[in-house]
Parts: sequence; C-alpha cells; structure tokens
Amino acid sequence: MGEKQICIDTLCDLETVTSPSLSPDGKTVLAVVTSIDHVKNDYISNVYSFKVQEKNVPLQLTFGTNKHISPKWSPTGHAFAFLSDRSGRMQLFVKVGLADARQLTDVDGAVTKFSWAPDGRHIVFSTRVKARGSIEEAAQDHLPQPHVVEKMKYKSDSRGMFDDSVQQMALVSTDKAEVTWLTNDHYDIQLHGFSPDGSALLMSGDERDHHDFSFLADLWLLSLEDGKREKLTSASLVILDACFSPDGAYVAILGHQREFENATQPKLFLYKRATKTVQMLAEDKDVYIGDVMIGDFLQQVVDQGIKWTDDSQAIDALVSQKGAVHLWRFHLNGDVTTLIEGAQHIHGYDIQSDCVVATMSTVERPSAVYSVNLRTDDLVLIHDGNEQLSLEKSYPEPVYYERDDGTFVAGWLMKPTHFEEGKKYPLILEVHGGPHAMYGVTYFHEFQVLCAQGYGVLFTNPRGGHGYGQTFVDAVRSDYGGGDFRDLMDVLDFTLAQHDWIDRSRLGLTGGSYGGFMTNWVIGHTNRFKAAVTQRSISNWISFYGVSDIGYYFTEWQIGADLSDIATLWHHSPLKYVEKVETPLLILHSENDLRCPIEQAEQLFIALKRLGKEATFMRFPEANHELSRSGKPNLRFARLQAIVDWFEKYL
Repeated sequence: MGEKQICIDTLCDLETVTSPSLSPDGKTVLAVVTSIDHVKNDYISNVYSFKVQEKNVPLQLTFGTNKHISPKWSPTGHAFAFLSDRSGRMQLFVKVGLADARQLTDVDGAVTKFSWAPDGRHIVFSTRVKARGSIEEAAQDHLPQPHVVEKMKYKSDSRGMFDDSVQQMALVSTDKAEVTWLTNDHYDIQLHGFSPDGSALLMSGDERDHHDFSFLADLWLLSLEDGKREKLTSASLVILDACFSPDGAYVAILGHQREFENATQPKLFLYKRATKTVQMLAEDKDVYIGDVMIGDFLQQVVDQGIKWTDDSQAIDALVSQKGAVHLWRFHLNGDVTTLIEGAQHIHGYDIQSDCVVATMSTVERPSAVYSVNLRTDDLVLIHDGNEQLSLEKSYPEPVYYERDDGTFVAGWLMKPTHFEEGKKYPLILEVHGGPHAMYGVTYFHEFQVLCAQGYGVLFTNPRGGHGYGQTFVDAVRSDYGGGDFRDLMDVLDFTLAQHDWIDRSRLGLTGGSYGGFMTNWVIGHTNRFKAAVTQRSISNWISFYGVSDIGYYFTEWQIGADLSDIATLWHHSPLKYVEKVETPLLILHSENDLRCPIEQAEQLFIALKRLGKEATFMRFPEANHELSRSGKPNLRFARLQAIVDWFEKYL
C-alpha cells in the first residue's frame, strides 16, 4: 500500500505521546497518549504503560474522553498518581494495579502540580486558593462581577483575568484522601518537591508585596514537622526548577539572574547545604538548558525539569542546541557528558540507574517513545503509534549562511512533497515567534501541509532565537526590524541562489507572534513577497505597551523604550510603514488573545483598508495566543485552511 498524502485533518489521525515516567525497577514506563476527538472538538488524553526492553503494544490504564495527564510512579512502584479533569476540573487521582483510580482531591481550584512523598503514603500538590483568607471552599456567586484592578499584572493569556487567588500547597494522604494545607500566603508558591527523608518541602516564591516589576524568587525549605521555613537564597534568581540530591547534601537550581532579562539563558546552580553557599555549574557552557523548540503538533508536554543521578554526583537536563534538543549530564566536578544526541527533539525523559526513557519528535517519527541503555548506548524504539499511517512527508535540509564577519543564519529548507526535477515551485518563508525560541527538527504539521500543497518551506533561526549562544539570542533586543530583518532577507537570498527550483516571482511569507511582527515589518520594507499571512501579531508598540498581559515590561526589555519615548516605540511599529505595503495580507487573530491582543490586528486591518490595500481579517472566537498549537481543533483546521487558500490565491 502506498504512502498517504498529508492534509490538514491528518491531525485527527495522529497521536502524541508525552510525559514519560519510568518505574523504580526500570522495567515499565508510563506516558500520556493524546488524540483529537472530532465529535467533541477537543483532545483526549489517557495514560498507557509500555515495556522498556523492546517495541511493544502499550497497555491502556485510563479510559474515557477526558484528559488524564502527568502520571508519576510512587516511590515503591506499587501505584501511580495522575491528574484528570473527569470531575470537571483537574484533580489528583491514584491508581493501584488494574483497579479503578481513586480521586484524592476535590479542591476548588485545579491541581497544577504534585509530587510523591518518599514513603509513598502522601502526595504534596499545588492549587490556586483565595489569598489571605480562608482556604475552605466558599459559596460561589455565579452572577457576573466587575473586575477591580489595582495592579499592573492583572491578566495573562493562559489564566485570563486574575481573581484574588494565589497558588498554595497542600498534603493529601493516599489512603484516606485527607488534605492538610501547608501554606496560606499572599503570594504564589511554586512546588519543587520533598527532601530525601520526607521531612521538608522545597518551594519558591516572592514574599514582597509589590510584584508588578518582580520576576525573582526565593528558595525555601518548609519543615513538615513544625511549619518553620528556612530561606536558602535571597531573591537573586529567576527559579525555573529545583530539586534535592538523593543524599540531601545539595539542592540543584535551574534559573538565571536576568542579566539579559527574558533573553537570558538558564544556568545550573548548586546550593551546598553544609556551607549554605551557591555556585554555578558548567559556567563555560553557552547553551540553553531546557526544551525551547517551537512546534504545532505535540500535546500535553510537561516540563520534567532537572534530575539527579543516584550517586548525587551529577544532574541530568535537556539542552536546546542548533535546532535539536539533547539530553546532557552535568557533573559536580565540572565535566559534561551527552547522554542522547542527534537530529531529534527530546521533549520528555526519565531515568532509573542506567536506563533512560525519552519521548521524541522527528519528521520521520512525529511522536515516539525510546529507551536508551547508558552502558551500551543502545537506542530502542518502544512505541510509535503513528507508524501504521505511512504518511508522505517532506524532509528538512539544513541551510547555513555565513557572512564575512562571522555572523550567520541557520535554518532548514523543505521541498514540495511531490518535487520533480526541472520544475519551478513557490516558496514560503516561515518566521518563528518568541523571539527567544527555536525552530528545529521536530515534526511541524503546518510545514508538511504546505509542502503537500506544492510549496517549498524555508524556516530559519534569525538573531534573537535560542540554540546558538547568549550573544546570538540577545542580539535582537533594541533592534527589532534591524539585524533580524537583514538575517531573514540574507538567508532567503542565499537559499534562492543555491536552489534554482524556487520560483523567485512566487514568494510567500508568514509567522506568528514575533513572527507576525516580522511579517508586518517585512512587507512594510520590501515588496518582494507576492502574499503574506500575519498571525497573532504586533503592529503598534505604543498601544501594545498598555494592552498586552506582558506589554509594559516586555516592551521595555525588547524595544528598549517606554511610554516616555513614543518616537522609539513608533519607529519599531510596523503600522508606521503601512503606506508602503503592496503585498496582499491575510490577518489571523484570536479574539481572546491577551498576549498580543486583537486590537493590534484591528489597527493594522483598518489602516490597510483605509489606504485601499489588499487585506482580509479573520477573527477566531474562543481562542487565545495558543490557537495554532492547542486551540479547538475546528479552529486550528480553519486557520490552516485559510493559510493554504490565501497562498493558493496569490502564489
């Protein structure tokens, strides 16, 4: 049987497998398998178990059409806990063997994170509760209420409008499901886990009253015996993750000191409990520690953070580098070894002794589970639920453009799926968001759909992207529309010179978020593109400063100006150059987008239409900034169809 051509709704046939958890004996891995339910117009996630040694058929452990996510084995391996929304909001459940899962929590807010106690009899979890008041469940008034705003941080794209709740921690027993609240603070508490002996909890938070310009946190140790807190750090870090060494002598911290604001690469720090001092590990490694790959396919990816080796002498972590995500081991003596490398996107992992399980994405295998024996380096495919689909794909070819001064732009070129030598094809330049993110070798459904429709796709990492060192990622700040614009045009020119199958008269351009900003900027500075699609974009930095959930600080960090410097904000605003636009533009924007609010699209559309320019505006209800990745399936399909139709019309 021949291969099947990829189309937009192929997404309904594909499954993603994420969030691996390896059993204490290293023989069985739990993972979350997610697929699209066309009828519900939603995503279904269930927990499956896989044998580690060889490729095998998984055993389904949760059922139904809800979301069952974030499985974690108990320390003894006799049970596992997970989160489920089967009761209406995410709550904590535990499952022993093949028996039905038991619900452990019924708290007012959704459970956001949890961690097993070393004894396996308790689980600590975090959830949002009312600030400075009773944490008992209160009667809810379902009538609409006004929002009273007194702080600058009063909304976010993920949470919507803030209420007065804060994230707190509680302990629940696994036998009687009795909940004991551990914190009742006026600020958010981030849960990091237990001490090895189970006597204390590691947590972080910012206890200061004014948080509008606070992005740092303290690390605390909370005694479960008497509730006393020991401060380990002094508000000097952005803390992304932290965990105890198995011997209890150290605390590993993943974070940074905001040297380059949100462009700062995370680093590993080591807190020594005996001396109460902090030192940086692998200071000479100029890499991003973590997974910063951009994609539009994977679902329910959970940041699994950093993990200690059993001997307390090294820390394992994912590392994003040059368009791939690898697994590294950072030794306390300063050495660094690579556990898994290659052209793939590792987005989840777990380790027991010499066995590693990892969930990975590549174009060849969009979502699969592997095991690696660290003694032999043998990589074994455990499960690929998409293998039987036998899809026709286009495979990225590396592109690398280097200037005489040593500056460079790296990326990938994909040919049309049914490419024939001697024929000419249109090319679409894709620009990623962020800007501090990374395109790479993960499966990207939008790219495959475009290639299947007969387009070539060029996607690159211009300055500002991660994966190429701190200097590279910082280079875009205060220079939006400058060096980044030159990077995109230069790498496009380089690619055109290298590949004569590309029809220079049929070039398209698209991107989202920062990529949408760049799309708007580019068509205001060159007419070389025959069609463009801008998505969840920025057009006016002056209004963005006040309307975005991150506007007032992001604008200062990235553009280097605030509302006292309107000239600079306007200089970097694509709206200033709208009279020069000659490229037909499709504007796609979500109505609930609080990151790049829809007024950015509205301004751009009206300005273009008032000048008689060719522009169409498509609004997506009930969608936020994450539409292309995790929005309602029908809206994701409509978005892709609109992009295909626009380029078909003009290219």
